[in-house]
Amino acid sequence: MLLAIDIGNSSTKLGVFESASLIDKFVIPTVRDYTVDELLFDRLRYVHERFFSIHTVAITSVVPEVNETFSKASQELLKVTPVFIDHSFDFGVTINYEPVTAAGTDRLVNISAAAAKYGTPVVVCSFGTATTIDAVNKEGVYLGGIIAPGMKMLAEALHLKTSKLPLVSIEEPEAVIGNSTEASIKSGVFYGYIGLVEGLLERFKTELGGVVQVIATGGFAVLLSNNSSLIDIVDENLTLDGVRLLLERRAV
Repeated sequence: MLLAIDIGNSSTKLGVFESASLIDKFVIPTVRDYTVDELLFDRLRYVHERFFSIHTVAITSVVPEVNETFSKASQELLKVTPVFIDHSFDFGVTINYEPVTAAGTDRLVNISAAAAKYGTPVVVCSFGTATTIDAVNKEGVYLGGIIAPGMKMLAEALHLKTSKLPLVSIEEPEAVIGNSTEASIKSGVFYGYIGLVEGLLERFKTELGGVVQVIATGGFAVLLSNNSSLIDIVDENLTLDGVRLLLERRAV
């Protein structure tokens, strides 16, 4: 069995694969000062007790501060030294990004998985702490993309940078026109963000030309997809599946 781990800025996703099937998935907060003992107690011990035949651990991480902790915990409990996805992997696409090493491995894993699963051209939107939108053209070349603040970060910035604006939850408002400060912020963040995403996607499609599939993943993917006609598919497990596919490609 494979344990695929996606370490993001806010949360860490762990997926257990048997061949190509994702048989279980867990999500824990990403804590930058995790100790090995805390991590073992949190989820890895449960993984070990339930899936004792883990033979491979593969990790993609955008939080390097916790990499060593995850590595030590995996070795201690599962007796497996994890493989960290880096820029030496064959992502199945030509990477046109300067420099290549500056592209986050999570972005590369996502575009690699999307191209393999859905074909090209394809656009991948990852809606998490930050939002990334990335494009692969019909020739299978990763062209790059955009990085923008995520919805939650936008709401937090309004709260932190003003004296009187409250912190609001991220949810679909009852109306565009808010009749209170809280409702106004919710609407501004939510519908403003949809405008941002759709404006960018329209420009992506213009530059790519022709029909382009748009794939969404990340914590806010479902919420945004339900309110945008420009997103074709929500794939909540795209990154974990991408880790699996990379390991399979490397083994051939």
